[in-house]
Amino acid sequence: MRPVIGRYPSSDGGQLGGVIRKDRKCRDVAFLVIFIAFWVGMIVNSSFGFNKGNPLRLNYGLDYKGNLCGDKYANLDLHELELRYWVNPNQVYESGMKNSVFKLADARSICLLDCPIPAEDSLNWVCDYPDGDIHLTLDEWIDRNYDYFEFLTPDMKNSSLQLQGPCYPVIYPSVNVFWSCQFIARPSNMSLRHWQQMGGVNINEGLEIDNSIHKIINSRSSVLKRYMADIGKSWPVLFICGGILPLFLSVIWLLLIRHFVSGMPWITVILFNILIISVTMFLYLKAGWMGNDAVTPIIGEHDPYVHVYGRELTHLRIAAIVMTAVIGIAILASIAIVRRILMATTVLKVAAKVIGEVQALMIFPAIPYAILAIFYMIWLSAALHLFSSGEVRQNNCESNCCAYDLGSKRITCERCCGYSIHYTPHIGIAILFHLFGGYWATRFFIAGSSTVIAGSVASYYWARGDTSPEIPFLPVFASMKRLLRYSLGSVALGSLVVSFVESIRFILESIRRKLKVSYTTPENWFGKMVHHSSRCCLQCVEWTIKSVNRYAYIMIAITGKSFSKSSAIATELIMNNILRIGKVNVVGDVILSLGKLCVSLSSALFGFLMLDTHRYKSAHNKISSPLFPVLACWFLGYVVATLFFGVIEVSIDTIILSFCQDAEEHQGTAQYAPPLLIETLNDQNETQRLTQ
Repeated sequence: MRPVIGRYPSSDGGQLGGVIRKDRKCRDVAFLVIFIAFWVGMIVNSSFGFNKGNPLRLNYGLDYKGNLCGDKYANLDLHELELRYWVNPNQVYESGMKNSVFKLADARSICLLDCPIPAEDSLNWVCDYPDGDIHLTLDEWIDRNYDYFEFLTPDMKNSSLQLQGPCYPVIYPSVNVFWSCQFIARPSNMSLRHWQQMGGVNINEGLEIDNSIHKIINSRSSVLKRYMADIGKSWPVLFICGGILPLFLSVIWLLLIRHFVSGMPWITVILFNILIISVTMFLYLKAGWMGNDAVTPIIGEHDPYVHVYGRELTHLRIAAIVMTAVIGIAILASIAIVRRILMATTVLKVAAKVIGEVQALMIFPAIPYAILAIFYMIWLSAALHLFSSGEVRQNNCESNCCAYDLGSKRITCERCCGYSIHYTPHIGIAILFHLFGGYWATRFFIAGSSTVIAGSVASYYWARGDTSPEIPFLPVFASMKRLLRYSLGSVALGSLVVSFVESIRFILESIRRKLKVSYTTPENWFGKMVHHSSRCCLQCVEWTIKSVNRYAYIMIAITGKSFSKSSAIATELIMNNILRIGKVNVVGDVILSLGKLCVSLSSALFGFLMLDTHRYKSAHNKISSPLFPVLACWFLGYVVATLFFGVIEVSIDTIILSFCQDAEEHQGTAQYAPPLLIETLNDQNETQRLTQ
């Protein structure tokens, strides 16, 4: 393995390659081919989503003809009619009864502009879309509040009194709950009296009429669809708070590290605690535990005494509780690292000096940032289409759903079942494939960025930090050239390993939660021990692989070896110098991680502020909950911060590995290290204390 990093002797005893090894060749080509094939699969998969999906399905329901409410390309122009309304209250009641074979999806529903309410001194009607002998345009029907009962023939009126249409009475008040009109189980006595006087059939009363619609609106699949729709609606927030803001903050942080390195660790720790408390306060506000600004599933003006429960509120409260626990841990951790901040400052000074010498490092992260920004825009759009790519089919039902057909001018019981969106198993596989591909691509670009930075910094270290002819002109671009020409396969393999391990852990964690819900968690002490220890071991394996990968990318950049050989070299080097690396790198990583969290929490905080405006709290653009858009802002902010903070992080790791190898080659005394780094890493008293 010797020498690992330094100067590589040629076969004739001369120097080959100088600072960075030049006798390279393409490595891990098979995995580069796999990565390219996976991208081809991603393109085909996304094309399927764009062809079959319609993001409007994530928000709006279907009418009894299979038309999507709010869709201007439906058989009727429904772009203004976004609300789904079930016209027959008895069908809704029947669907809510226990053990009933009738499903709400088969109840007759139409699309409206607003939810009807009963009249105070008469009986309001909601009639079917105008057709046949009803010579009204859709706009005229809307202007008449969907009521053309006076134009009906005697047969039609009699059919309507039997709750078979084309007109239906408005007996129950309803409110707009996520673009569906949910009945309130308080029938209007005046409307009921008029209905009975006209000879209408009996209308069922009870909480079932409320619970039936609420159960559908509040189902897990419906909530997940709304969360995905929230991300689509809040794209301006994601663009600003997940893209522009973290870019600005990351650059500011790097500049401050460059010129104000002594105070940055302290500022980072203090700012982190302030931001995490601020985000938690916003969660408390939206959860309804502070103030009167809790999220509500009701859209538009409504009776203040009407309260409708939504899962979104529960999820926000869970997030608030989790963040409260995180605050406690964060404060204790901040106190614990106070004594180590001075050492972190010393290491950051060395990294800041590197950035000052190799100034292109400040600009380089903009390249992977631009690539990831374009990728995420396309990937997110494809994700929304994939999540909504089900097929609209008519249900198979055995229920009595007879209704008057204005076109055929008679009551028909044929093909009167409702429509639903059916999702086949291959759609679920396509979504999982898309999610895995997005994560793998993110890891790949971050790994590529780290490799380029490592190659640039190694050039600086082994030239004693001076302007040397052995440092390539514009070292960042020279390092990029080496990556693109020789090491893309190794980077693809490393990012695949991390993505695969994290995916396995996610799947196992999901299975564990399902077992916990179904009460199948082992009850004896041995079963519990195996259950929890396996979970802990998997997390340790994941953390170890991430750490090894990080150093492997550095060795790939310097030696040009394959991923597996670079991992082995890095691991041996780390194990031989565990005390030196550990005492500095752990503290430095903590400060850098807090810096990344400061950027991502700032993105989340500004996301909350933008989503708290009128645009996202009412009407067409109302989001069901700020939770998912804020999490998306946090994730995007963290990715952007990782790209830019990688300049410092990878610089420190590269310098430390170079220092360790330098010391091994020169009998324990590093010949190429900057004096400040030697002072930090050769503190004998500190080393003895750590050993004890």
